[in-house]
Formats: sequence, structure tokens, C-alpha cells
Amino acid sequence: MFGRMFPALPPLAATDNQLVKLATAMTEFAPDDPIGDNPGIPAGFTYLGQFIDHDITLDLTPIGRANIDPMAVHNFRTPGPDLDCLYGLGPRVHPFMYQRGQDKDLFLIGETSATPGRGDPSVPVSQPFDLPRGPDGTALIGDPRNDENLVVAQTHLAFLRFHNKVVIQLKAGNLEPIVPGQASRFEAARQLVIWHYHWIVLYDFLRRLIQPSVLDEVLQGGRKFFIYDREPFIPVEFSGAAYRLGHSMVRATYDYNRVFTPKSGGVTPATLELLFLFSGGSGSVVPIPSDWIIDWRRFHEVDASITPGKSRKLDPFVVPPLTDLPEFRNEPDKRLRSLTFRNLKRGVQLGLPSGQWVARQMGMTPLSAAELSTGRDGAAAMANGFRVQTPLWYYILKEAKVQEHGLRLGQVGSRILAEVFAGLIQGDPGSFLNIYPNWKPTLPSATPDDFTMADLLNFTGDVNPIGAEGANGPEPEVSNSARQW
Repeated sequence: MFGRMFPALPPLAATDNQLVKLATAMTEFAPDDPIGDNPGIPAGFTYLGQFIDHDITLDLTPIGRANIDPMAVHNFRTPGPDLDCLYGLGPRVHPFMYQRGQDKDLFLIGETSATPGRGDPSVPVSQPFDLPRGPDGTALIGDPRNDENLVVAQTHLAFLRFHNKVVIQLKAGNLEPIVPGQASRFEAARQLVIWHYHWIVLYDFLRRLIQPSVLDEVLQGGRKFFIYDREPFIPVEFSGAAYRLGHSMVRATYDYNRVFTPKSGGVTPATLELLFLFSGGSGSVVPIPSDWIIDWRRFHEVDASITPGKSRKLDPFVVPPLTDLPEFRNEPDKRLRSLTFRNLKRGVQLGLPSGQWVARQMGMTPLSAAELSTGRDGAAAMANGFRVQTPLWYYILKEAKVQEHGLRLGQVGSRILAEVFAGLIQGDPGSFLNIYPNWKPTLPSATPDDFTMADLLNFTGDVNPIGAEGANGPEPEVSNSARQW
């Protein structure tokens, strides 16, 4: 089940009219302005964060519910980051995700295809760089949400390929299992993958998002606010507010590969609309065409000679496409088509306390009214009754802008994320924090005793399957129908 970190705090009350006005003021006016880019967080971490979210939470409660009791809401994911969204229940119980016969330890990998209007006809017709799919295009994966947009789908695919590479290297004798003599090659690979994933979550992903010292304080000094008895739960202060920080990181357009880029020689930038279109969950074009295989050099620091694109800053603004998402366009209530309004509305339904109450409960000084009132978003907050008590999701994003200039979360947001992620991994009896706290990554990496998302991609290989060397490659030949995308 879900639960609360601060069960004694009173909920924030707000009307839909108040929330709509604040949500409207949170729309970014200049989403492609470089001044909004976050130099410390490459664009790929936005979608790694979405992948991690899908690994630990799945709340199917309808947004139309008047109010929600977190203690009665079932989480359809195990709360620990144990990659159940990747592995399911393993090849015996979920064989449709795995290869058959002697290769049953390996995940199925899908093939890309050509469709009329491909952006670059020189790209080979079929390559093993799509999610595995059934006859109707449905992705055969542990969580269908990882086929909602193309970048999170390609992130899921990267983890499928990562597992397969570990299995192959174990079989060849090039890697050693963590437990010597482990009989099952699948379990040996799974443990290696999960431990390195835990390391990425804590020391690559999380350290980029929060104040640098907070994670060390939590790991060394212990958790103070995320407390559980036997098994961890997902706090709604985390799932309904703090971890929705990723929505402010989303870009309106991406430099996706040498074909779909705003740079010279490209067909068109990869807009959010296109990233949803080329998916099975929110779109319709699957299997994906080969020229939509991602160039990971543009999303993570996998090549020292190429600077990846950046995420947007952590602040109270979201790009305009998130205010009218394709997956919500059938909603008769137009307000519910906006992710910004839905986040604020969900916070009220969950009975989340205000950001000021949480700050005080943590022994921190809340943002002042003068700090909250800055900018058009702050003016809307002040004009709509949020001067003293502010929605927690908005407060955490505003805190990041005020205290850290949008480069990372502020004190409340940092502490919630550090405590929850540390607590979830500590609550997994099979994690390295429980079994071998002094463990260091063993797979090849750019830095000894470390392992990053860039290391995972380089270890897996094929970081740029369709591109030539260089940041943008040769100018492709482009069909007229491709330009119409």
C-alpha cells in the first residue's frame, strides 16, 4: 500500500478554480530558451527518472475520485527499485518476455521496421532496437507504461540489452557472479544488474537532483522521517509531490539522433508529440522505424567528445505540450488534459500537507512569502490563497528555484528524495546496502569503483546505431512525407 511520511499534518484545502489559475501560471513561455537548461543534468535523466518511477509505483486510482485514502490504495509495483518492471516474475512465470530454448535467460528484443515516410532511407530496414511486441504492436514488457513515449521505451530497451550483455559475459567467463558458484546464470545476471542499478539510482541519478550532502547524511546518520516497520511503502508526499519533479525537466523538443534534430542536416526536431506518436502506449507507429533508434550520446555523457542535450531546470514551470497531453485528449473535462492541473489536483485528493507544514515538521525554515511571490507563478500563488500554505508539489519546485537556482532540489525536496530512495533500497533484503554495504561496482566503468548510466550504455554497446561519427553525422536524404512529420 501507499502511506504517509507525515500522518499528523493537516491536509491543504484548495478549490479547482484556485488550482487551475496556479497551473496556468506554471506554463513555460519560452521552452526552448537555453537559459532554462540545467547544465548538470543531461536530458536522458528525465526519462531514467520516469523508468525508476514505473519501477516503484503504479497507482490505478481514477483522477475523478473526490478524495483518496493512501492506506487503501494498492501499489501494483513492489515498492523497492528491484526492476520488477523489467523482469516481471522471471522466465518461468512470464516466458513471453524471454527467448526460448537454451537462451531462456535472455530477454526478447524487438526489431525495428521501415514505414512509408522514413526520415532517412539509408538506415537499414530492420535492426534489433525496439521493444519486443506482439502481433498487435503491444510491448511484451513488465510494465506497459514504459511504452508511453519513445525515450522511456528506449531506456527500457537499454536495460533489456544490459541484462542480455551480462548473461552473455557470464556465460563466456568474462564476468564473475557476486555470489561465487551461483547455480542459476539468470539469477547471477539479475543480481549484477540490480546492484549496479541501485548504484546508479543512488550515486548517479539522485546525486544530480538533490543537495550534495543530504544523501550522505541519510546513509550515515539514518532516516528521520521515512520510517516503516517490516517493509517499506511509498509515501504520498514522495509519489504525489516530491518525485513529480521530473515534469519540470521535460523539454518540448529534443536533439534525438542525426535524423530528428534541430541541428543542420536533420529532418525535424523530436517533439514531444512525435515521441508519443512513436510508441505503443500513447501512439500508434510501432514497431518504430529504424531511423527513430535513439542516439544515446545526445542524452547521456557516453562520449567525451560530444556534449549531450540538457534537461530543463527544476523550477515551477512545465513546457506547453504537457498542458495538453495526447493520452488525456479524450477527457471531456479540459482541465484534466493538463498534467500541471492533474498534479495539483492529485495532491489535494491525497490530502497532502502544505510545503510550509512539511518544512516545519522537518525542522527547516519555510520559504517566506516574499520568496514565494516572485515571478508570475508566485503572483498567481499569492492571488489565489497560497500565501501561507502552498501545494507541496509547487512548493518543492519553487524551493528548488529559490534555494538552488533550479540546478537541484532545495532542502525539503532533497531530504524527501534521499530518505525515500535510501529507505526503499535498505528495505530490500537482497540489496547491496543490506548484504554488502561496502560493495563497489564490478562492471567496466570510466571511473574505478563507480558505475553510471553512461557506463551502462557503453558496456551494453551500440550507443548510436544509425549515426556516423561526430555530433550530427552526414545530412540524410529526406522524403517529402518525412518532412510532413
